[in-house]
Amino acid sequence: MDGDLSHSMQTFDPAEDSRAFREALGSFATGVTVVTAQGPDGPVGITASSFASVSLDPPLVLWSPQKSSRRFPLFRDARHYAIHVLDGHQQDICRAFTREANAFHACDWAEDANGVPQIAGCLARYDCTQEITHDAGDHLIIIGRVTSAAFRPGLPLLFQGGRFVSLKG
Repeated sequence: MDGDLSHSMQTFDPAEDSRAFREALGSFATGVTVVTAQGPDGPVGITASSFASVSLDPPLVLWSPQKSSRRFPLFRDARHYAIHVLDGHQQDICRAFTREANAFHACDWAEDANGVPQIAGCLARYDCTQEITHDAGDHLIIIGRVTSAAFRPGLPLLFQGGRFVSLKG
């Protein structure tokens, strides 16, 4: 070992090179979710990879929408929403909600008691009530209390380096 751990890595200042920072973040594989809520004009959804567990007691999860998104106000203001972890075969659903807020034609779904759309066939679903939000630069961190959850076995849809990747079962 020569002691130089950076010989094959590009070092940069993320404040000066946002493109390189985005590429570096893309090296981390993430699961893909679709977050749904009831908007003022009907059901809405958005694809999000910024999802994480926060706490088991109480049961909390977070996700963070980008403030520049046209759908941002709908999710910032949603008191109830559902986060759906997509199955590896649900790329079409991911793409549909990336393009449009009302892409429910791409999936089977039904509304829960709060009017929140629940997408069928996902690996997991977390029904949430907004607990608190935190400003985070160009995103808003939304922490939700999970009031109900469902899951099944399977392999998740993953995204890494600007493309879908898969696990072999």
